[in-house]
Amino acid sequence: MRVTRDNTIAAIVDVQERLYPHMHDAEKVLAKIQTFIRGLTVLDLPMLVTEQYPKGLGTTIEPVRTALDNRYHPIIKSAFSCCDEEDFSQRLKEHGRRTVLIAGIEAHVCVLQTTLDLLDAGYEPVVVLDATSSRNARDQEIAARRIEREGGRITSVESVLFEIARVSGTDEFKAISRLVK
Repeated sequence: MRVTRDNTIAAIVDVQERLYPHMHDAEKVLAKIQTFIRGLTVLDLPMLVTEQYPKGLGTTIEPVRTALDNRYHPIIKSAFSCCDEEDFSQRLKEHGRRTVLIAGIEAHVCVLQTTLDLLDAGYEPVVVLDATSSRNARDQEIAARRIEREGGRITSVESVLFEIARVSGTDEFKAISRLVK
């Protein structure tokens, strides 16, 4: 399965103030999430942003909100799976795209459960693994293995951005090349 521009949307899951500081390799993951968002912006792909119980876990962290710019319109959820939130499912349906790139936290809870539910609903979830994290690396590894066993796909920020761009020599390619350096 190829990730294509016209059939792809992204979900940025729960990168929130009281969760993020406890993530394994938090600073590296944040840099990847920012690069991912900026690359998707260059490619003009739609993005959905979720926040798990922001009253207790805070809102999306400022560096991610800044990268999202005018695309920051969070979907508030209480369930772990984004798909259990009607607003998320409705917005996803409205875009009419079948491939869902997923980045965020935590890999073994919200990212995993969202991926499983997207598979059940007939979508093609692709987890951007270097733009996800859990409190410990082992949980992320276990989640990645399960996602693949269940039929989901795993990729990296750089790989998927260039896959969507498809060709070199364009202004988009040059902008993405600068982002991933």
